[in-house]
Amino acid sequence: MRPSFPFAAIVGQDEMKRALMLSAVDPSIGGVLVFGDRGTGKSTAVRALAARLPEISVVAGCPYNNDPAAPNPDCPHCQDAPLGRKKKVATPVIALPLGVTEDRVVGALDLERALTRGEKAFEPGLLARAHRGYLYIDEVNLLEDHIVDLLLDVAASGQNVVEREGLSVRHPAQFVIVGSGNPEEGELRPQLLDRFGLSVEIGSPQNIKARIDVIRRRDAYERDPAGFVKSYARKTGALRRKISAAQALVAEVVTPDAVLEKAAELCIALGADGLRGELTLMRAARAMAALDAKTEVEIAHLAAIAPSALRHRLRRDPLDEAGSTARVLRTVDAVLGAAKTA
Repeated sequence: MRPSFPFAAIVGQDEMKRALMLSAVDPSIGGVLVFGDRGTGKSTAVRALAARLPEISVVAGCPYNNDPAAPNPDCPHCQDAPLGRKKKVATPVIALPLGVTEDRVVGALDLERALTRGEKAFEPGLLARAHRGYLYIDEVNLLEDHIVDLLLDVAASGQNVVEREGLSVRHPAQFVIVGSGNPEEGELRPQLLDRFGLSVEIGSPQNIKARIDVIRRRDAYERDPAGFVKSYARKTGALRRKISAAQALVAEVVTPDAVLEKAAELCIALGADGLRGELTLMRAARAMAALDAKTEVEIAHLAAIAPSALRHRLRRDPLDEAGSTARVLRTVDAVLGAAKTA
């Protein structure tokens, strides 16, 4: 199997890479939405980061990726597994294809066992496989409405509940949703848009040198995938260690009241609906501080993450044609001022 393109070899797209790293440090941020042109490395970045994340421990033989340190008492696979039976696996990245059926997503009756053995058993779906990992949705803005509604329910509860065909199954389904799409192909439903913690806008590089670097690196990778990945082994190892250290540190990071006040001022000034903006700002800024190996959130962290955390939460202003990103940056300057660089 061909190795994934190295995350460290992706040219530019700094905001997208930072958002994905933050979601790895603290999954409670709420996922990442990446909108941009075709061929700008959206799916490559997701798969590349997941392939470089630390492995996770799972109960051996459990299709739900349950943690052996906290096995699910309702899971028959965890109950049947001998005490201490565990294994390390790569962080799962599960793709949700367009046109997927509801049964494939949530799981359904295992027809083979029902027909051959006469047993009523549950066949886990994609949500079970994505637990403790990533659920990647390409062309997320084209996803069917009933699947969107289903994902909203699971994302809100962290559990997948299946009640059908005489089955009653409940299992944890906690994952980072990463969606990508082309804005020219349609808008995302507001309910799903609000569920994404961070939103990133990317485009094709306009710098000739950057474009040449992209072409050279991609060509080198396709000619010799193993050799190319090996050439980035040192940078990949450093990235993995940085993320692991941040994951261990993030729970200790303190958010001063002064930073929280500025986050609230920023959201009020922008007219962001609800309080999800402040929560996302706080969590993302805290994760960024952890990546910087700091134990206290600074105003600079807040300013840096504000566009990603707030651009998709703004009400449309027909009198302002500058765009949501420009509005956020303008408000950051007005609210945070010199404090963002202090």
